[in-house]
Amino acid sequence: MKKRTNLLTVVLIIIAHFSFAQTKDSFFKDWEKGTSPVEIGKIISDHFVASPHGHGGGSNDFKYIAYPEVCAWYGSLTFAQLTKNTALRDSLVKRFDKLKTEETSMINTPNHVDHSVFGTIPLEISMQVPNRKQERDLGLFFADAQWVSPFSTNGNPQSQKYYEQGLSWQTRVWIDDMYMITMIQTQAFRATKDIKYLNRAAKEMGYYLDKIQRPNGLFYHAPDVPYFWGRGNGWMAAGMSELLRVLPKNNPDYNRIMTGYKVMMNSLLQYQAQDGMWKQLVDDPQSWAETSGTGMFTFAMITGVKNGWLDAKTFGPAARKGWLALIKYINANGEITDVCEGTNKKNDRQYYYDRKRKTGDNHGQAPILWCVSAFLR
Repeated sequence: MKKRTNLLTVVLIIIAHFSFAQTKDSFFKDWEKGTSPVEIGKIISDHFVASPHGHGGGSNDFKYIAYPEVCAWYGSLTFAQLTKNTALRDSLVKRFDKLKTEETSMINTPNHVDHSVFGTIPLEISMQVPNRKQERDLGLFFADAQWVSPFSTNGNPQSQKYYEQGLSWQTRVWIDDMYMITMIQTQAFRATKDIKYLNRAAKEMGYYLDKIQRPNGLFYHAPDVPYFWGRGNGWMAAGMSELLRVLPKNNPDYNRIMTGYKVMMNSLLQYQAQDGMWKQLVDDPQSWAETSGTGMFTFAMITGVKNGWLDAKTFGPAARKGWLALIKYINANGEITDVCEGTNKKNDRQYYYDRKRKTGDNHGQAPILWCVSAFLR
């Protein structure tokens, strides 16, 4: 009798496993021609490879590798890995090799969250390509620079206070930070398996959640700017998603982060427009449909469904709808339109209404690639 019971238990577990797998993926199949993640991923990554260093999209060009380029580069690298496209991977690695030989001045100093996230790229290369110790060391230098005693003249008395609390001295309590800090720390963990990097990222994320998440699950741009800016909230959604993918459940901040993530995702469901898009100001139906935030929210929902954090029957259709709406904004040149330009904080609603809409800006190109990789994982 005991053997039969054990056998029945095993059978039920197997059935449950396959049922779960079928449910979580069932909304992410049967793509019409021109809408599949692999097709779109190739278009966007090819566009990225063909762009020079410093290209930000439109007039947003830089004299150094800025964080939007890092985000698109990372998305292209993960797409190449997941599709086993070694030619694409090699092209993306050659972009980095050029930095080491011809364009060394474009590697910035890790003295700010927006600069430190650059380390994500050499770390990803070191994990995909054997014998890239130099890249690994460079990436870890950028990750560790966030947790040394205030690293440069950018430090100030408040930076020191954060550092003494065990937080990064680059802490600002702006929503953007929760991608820029947690991403590089998560990458450092992936490259080394050293749990200190995850502990850093999780403690930082928990601090931000306690400080700036509002009762409706969304986030002000900053404590003194009470507007739910789309891409800003997208940085939070994407940062939590990347961190939760690898954060152990026994981490002391895991439950706080997972709760914050789920509350946010449930709130976002309420604000998704009928066409699948989210707005420049998430809770403001009068503001315009914006692509970078939509891409980040869609990425977070795909990731949640695929990992079983979110109910597939509720969030699967929302994620699919977001994806199909988003890719309609890609033009014939492989550029996405209606991307909010780079945006500082300002306590003025009209300021957010009036932000310029960019085409081909890497703030918008990158989340498409993140979505593609999330679909393929």
